[in-house]
Amino acid sequence: MLDFIYFPVSALLWAWHQIFALVLGSADGIAWTLSVVFLVLTLRAALFLPFLRQARRQRVVQRLQPQIKTLQRHHAGDRIALAKATQDLHKANGISPLGGCLPGIAQALMFLGLYHVLRSFNRTGAPLRLSIADNATTPNYVFGLPDVQNFLGAKLAGSPLSAAIRSTTSQLAAYSDHVTRFDVVLVALPLMLIAALATYFTARAAVKRQSTPGPINPQASIMNKLTIWVLPLGVLLGGAFLPVAILIYWLTNNACTLALQHFVNRRLDHEQSG
Repeated sequence: MLDFIYFPVSALLWAWHQIFALVLGSADGIAWTLSVVFLVLTLRAALFLPFLRQARRQRVVQRLQPQIKTLQRHHAGDRIALAKATQDLHKANGISPLGGCLPGIAQALMFLGLYHVLRSFNRTGAPLRLSIADNATTPNYVFGLPDVQNFLGAKLAGSPLSAAIRSTTSQLAAYSDHVTRFDVVLVALPLMLIAALATYFTARAAVKRQSTPGPINPQASIMNKLTIWVLPLGVLLGGAFLPVAILIYWLTNNACTLALQHFVNRRLDHEQSG
């Protein structure tokens, strides 16, 4: 259903792999790792302007909060009038309802495509099926059979890119050189920890930016705490089920989000001070 996303993402990953394979070899784990990293960087660069527009929109919405509260007091008990007044206020300040949704939808679709393509290297419906013999007979979008087999045999620091911490013993035994769970943990666990840290700092900065002067609503306070702590915890718990290649994507994406958030916020602060 989303092939119009999967094929372009697969083509970008293939193109980056061809570049790094010229130097490192088609089956080299570093070549595949760099391909995933540079694909994420490419997608983040393509989404930079929507990300910046969304950040500007959030700044305007935050600046309008005192006026929104005034409207809420003025139209207390009249939801229709409040909705109309709020809509007029947003329109007067250049805020479109779709403007806040489209960048997020675009980012979600692109990274869903990347996640799906990486997971499809372990085709057959079981996301952690690791038998090279089974998967080597199934192409993966623009990747032919040799590329699929190269990926399934590629390793990073001794861990197959297609293996996960929760891979079964029989799945790990499918590799010809007796990969152990410890080999996978040594690579996957640091990726999970760094990705969780990046998620924590990103969530904390976002909550800090969204906070408004005055007393904090108890429900908002609870949601802020959940945002700061539950998201990183989800990265740690969910990471055990994900192949190393997807953890690399996850880490790169979270680190990019943190860096872009810092850069964009500094840029907007400079624009406002100027």
